[in-house]
Amino acid sequence: MKTIELLLLDTIENLGIIGDVVKVKPGYARNYLLPHGLAEAPTQEKIDELAARRKEVEAELKQLRTEQEKLIETLTDHEITLERAANEQGALFGGVTQHDIAEALRAEGHAVEDRHIRIGERINRLDTYMIPVQLAKDLKTEIKLWVVSDKPLEVEEEAAEGEGVGEAEAEAKPAKREFYSPVNAIDGVDE
Repeated sequence: MKTIELLLLDTIENLGIIGDVVKVKPGYARNYLLPHGLAEAPTQEKIDELAARRKEVEAELKQLRTEQEKLIETLTDHEITLERAANEQGALFGGVTQHDIAEALRAEGHAVEDRHIRIGERINRLDTYMIPVQLAKDLKTEIKLWVVSDKPLEVEEEAAEGEGVGEAEAEAKPAKREFYSPVNAIDGVDE
Protein backbone atom coordinates (compact mmCIF):
# COMPACT_ATOMS: atom_id res chain seq x y z
CA MET A 1 0.00 0.00 0.00
CA LYS A 2 1.41 3.36 -0.98
CA THR A 3 2.11 5.95 1.74
CA ILE A 4 3.88 9.27 1.88
CA GLU A 5 5.88 10.90 4.66
CA LEU A 6 4.78 14.25 6.06
CA LEU A 7 5.92 16.49 8.90
CA LEU A 8 3.06 17.41 11.24
CA LEU A 9 2.74 21.14 11.87
CA ASP A 10 0.10 20.59 14.55
CA THR A 11 -0.95 17.83 16.93
CA ILE A 12 -3.51 15.50 15.36
CA GLU A 13 -5.27 12.99 17.56
CA ASN A 14 -4.57 9.35 16.66
CA LEU A 15 -1.80 10.42 14.27
CA GLY A 16 0.95 12.30 16.11
CA ILE A 17 2.14 15.52 17.72
CA ILE A 18 3.74 18.58 16.20
CA GLY A 19 7.16 17.78 14.72
CA ASP A 20 6.42 14.08 14.10
CA VAL A 21 7.25 12.66 10.70
CA VAL A 22 4.37 10.30 9.89
CA LYS A 23 3.41 8.00 7.02
CA VAL A 24 -0.10 8.57 5.68
CA LYS A 25 -2.11 7.59 2.64
CA PRO A 26 -1.84 10.04 -0.26
CA GLY A 27 -5.58 10.78 -0.24
CA TYR A 28 -5.55 11.75 3.45
CA ALA A 29 -2.57 14.02 2.83
CA ARG A 30 -4.01 15.56 -0.34
CA ASN A 31 -7.59 16.02 0.91
CA TYR A 32 -7.10 16.91 4.58
CA LEU A 33 -3.61 17.45 5.97
CA LEU A 34 -2.10 19.65 3.24
CA PRO A 35 -5.13 21.88 2.46
CA HIS A 36 -5.68 22.60 6.18
CA GLY A 37 -2.01 23.44 6.75
CA LEU A 38 -1.56 20.61 9.25
CA ALA A 39 1.44 19.01 7.51
CA GLU A 40 4.11 19.57 4.87
CA ALA A 41 7.01 17.75 3.29
CA PRO A 42 9.66 17.03 5.95
CA THR A 43 12.91 19.01 5.88
CA GLN A 44 15.60 19.08 8.55
CA GLU A 45 15.28 22.88 8.80
CA LYS A 46 11.56 22.66 9.53
CA ILE A 47 12.07 19.81 12.03
CA ASP A 48 14.63 21.92 13.91
CA GLU A 49 12.32 24.93 13.76
CA LEU A 50 9.46 22.94 15.36
CA ALA A 51 11.66 21.37 18.09
CA ALA A 52 10.93 24.05 20.71
CA ARG A 53 7.18 23.92 20.10
CA ARG A 54 7.33 20.12 20.21
CA LYS A 55 8.88 20.23 23.72
CA GLU A 56 6.06 22.52 24.88
CA VAL A 57 3.44 20.16 23.47
CA GLU A 58 5.14 17.14 25.07
CA ALA A 59 5.05 18.91 28.45
CA GLU A 60 1.34 19.76 27.94
CA LEU A 61 0.59 16.15 27.03
CA LYS A 62 2.45 14.90 30.11
CA GLN A 63 0.40 17.28 32.29
CA LEU A 64 -2.82 16.16 30.59
CA ARG A 65 -1.89 12.51 31.16
CA THR A 66 -1.36 13.18 34.89
CA GLU A 67 -4.77 14.89 35.11
CA GLN A 68 -6.43 12.01 33.25
CA GLU A 69 -4.88 9.45 35.62
CA LYS A 70 -6.24 11.41 38.61
CA LEU A 71 -9.66 11.61 36.97
CA ILE A 72 -9.72 7.84 36.37
CA GLU A 73 -8.90 7.28 40.06
CA THR A 74 -11.72 9.63 41.06
CA LEU A 75 -14.24 7.98 38.74
CA THR A 76 -13.41 4.41 39.78
CA ASP A 77 -16.41 3.13 41.81
CA HIS A 78 -18.22 6.45 41.18
CA GLU A 79 -22.02 6.46 41.01
CA ILE A 80 -24.42 8.96 39.43
CA THR A 81 -28.20 9.09 39.36
CA LEU A 82 -30.30 10.48 36.52
CA GLU A 83 -34.03 11.07 36.92
CA ARG A 84 -36.16 10.51 33.85
CA ALA A 85 -39.84 10.32 33.00
CA ALA A 86 -40.95 6.74 32.42
CA ASN A 87 -44.12 4.70 32.00
CA GLU A 88 -45.34 2.05 34.46
CA GLN A 89 -43.28 -0.67 32.74
CA GLY A 90 -40.03 1.29 33.20
CA ALA A 91 -39.61 2.41 29.58
CA LEU A 92 -38.16 5.92 29.38
CA PHE A 93 -39.73 8.76 27.46
CA GLY A 94 -36.67 9.94 25.50
CA GLY A 95 -33.85 7.87 26.93
CA VAL A 96 -30.37 8.63 28.26
CA THR A 97 -27.47 9.38 25.89
CA GLN A 98 -23.71 9.59 26.37
CA HIS A 99 -24.14 13.39 26.31
CA ASP A 100 -26.55 13.22 29.29
CA ILE A 101 -24.09 11.11 31.29
CA ALA A 102 -21.13 13.39 30.43
CA GLU A 103 -23.22 16.46 31.39
CA ALA A 104 -24.01 14.89 34.78
CA LEU A 105 -20.31 14.18 35.38
CA ARG A 106 -19.33 17.72 34.30
CA ALA A 107 -21.94 19.14 36.70
CA GLU A 108 -20.10 17.28 39.48
CA GLY A 109 -16.82 18.90 38.40
CA HIS A 110 -15.28 16.05 36.39
CA ALA A 111 -13.54 17.07 33.13
CA VAL A 112 -15.18 14.45 30.90
CA GLU A 113 -16.03 14.87 27.23
CA ASP A 114 -18.99 13.17 25.54
CA ARG A 115 -16.68 10.91 23.51
CA HIS A 116 -15.16 9.48 26.72
CA ILE A 117 -18.50 7.86 27.62
CA ARG A 118 -18.85 4.55 25.77
CA ILE A 119 -22.47 3.34 25.88
CA GLY A 120 -22.98 2.49 22.22
CA GLU A 121 -26.67 3.25 22.06
CA ARG A 122 -29.28 5.16 24.04
CA ILE A 123 -30.47 3.76 27.39
CA ASN A 124 -34.24 3.28 27.26
CA ARG A 125 -35.20 1.67 30.60
CA LEU A 126 -35.14 2.43 34.30
CA ASP A 127 -32.34 0.29 35.73
CA THR A 128 -28.75 0.28 36.95
CA TYR A 129 -25.97 0.27 34.35
CA MET A 130 -22.19 -0.04 34.38
CA ILE A 131 -20.95 2.68 32.03
CA PRO A 132 -17.43 2.46 30.52
CA VAL A 133 -15.39 5.67 30.65
CA GLN A 134 -12.28 5.71 28.45
CA LEU A 135 -9.98 8.74 28.47
CA ALA A 136 -7.14 7.08 26.52
CA LYS A 137 -6.40 3.61 25.15
CA ASP A 138 -5.00 2.49 28.49
CA LEU A 139 -7.02 4.74 30.84
CA LYS A 140 -10.39 3.07 31.40
CA THR A 141 -12.84 2.63 34.24
CA GLU A 142 -16.53 2.06 34.82
CA ILE A 143 -19.05 4.14 36.71
CA LYS A 144 -22.42 2.99 38.00
CA LEU A 145 -25.42 4.80 36.52
CA TRP A 146 -28.80 4.68 38.26
CA VAL A 147 -31.64 5.66 35.94
CA VAL A 148 -34.64 6.31 38.21
CA SER A 149 -38.16 7.60 37.72
CA ASP A 150 -38.74 11.32 38.18
CA LYS A 151 -41.99 10.56 40.06
CA PRO A 152 -41.59 10.43 43.85
CA LEU A 153 -42.47 7.10 45.45
CA GLU A 154 -45.46 8.60 47.35
CA VAL A 155 -47.12 9.66 44.08
CA GLU A 156 -46.75 6.16 42.63
CA GLU A 157 -48.19 4.58 45.81
CA GLU A 158 -51.12 7.02 45.84
CA ALA A 159 -51.79 6.25 42.19
CA ALA A 160 -51.88 2.53 42.99
CA GLU A 161 -54.30 3.11 45.92
CA GLY A 162 -56.48 5.47 43.89
CA GLU A 163 -57.22 3.00 41.09
CA GLY A 164 -60.62 2.14 42.62
CA VAL A 165 -61.62 5.83 42.50
CA GLY A 166 -60.63 5.97 38.84
CA GLU A 167 -63.07 3.13 38.00
CA ALA A 168 -65.96 4.93 39.73
CA GLU A 169 -65.16 8.11 37.79
CA ALA A 170 -65.08 6.14 34.54
CA GLU A 171 -68.60 4.75 35.22
CA ALA A 172 -69.90 8.28 35.91
CA LYS A 173 -68.72 9.55 32.50
CA PRO A 174 -71.29 9.58 29.69
CA ALA A 175 -71.13 6.76 27.20
CA LYS A 176 -69.17 7.23 23.99
CA ARG A 177 -71.28 8.92 21.33
CA GLU A 178 -71.51 7.31 17.94
CA PHE A 179 -71.54 9.52 14.87
CA TYR A 180 -73.28 9.06 11.56
CA SER A 181 -70.77 8.17 8.86
CA PRO A 182 -71.65 9.00 5.25
CA VAL A 183 -69.32 6.23 4.08
CA ASN A 184 -71.38 3.62 5.88
CA ALA A 185 -74.61 5.10 4.47
CA ILE A 186 -73.33 4.75 0.91
CA ASP A 187 -72.39 1.11 1.43
CA GLY A 188 -75.76 0.47 2.96
CA VAL A 189 -74.16 -0.52 6.24
CA ASP A 190 -75.75 1.08 9.29
CA GLU A 191 -73.90 0.88 12.56
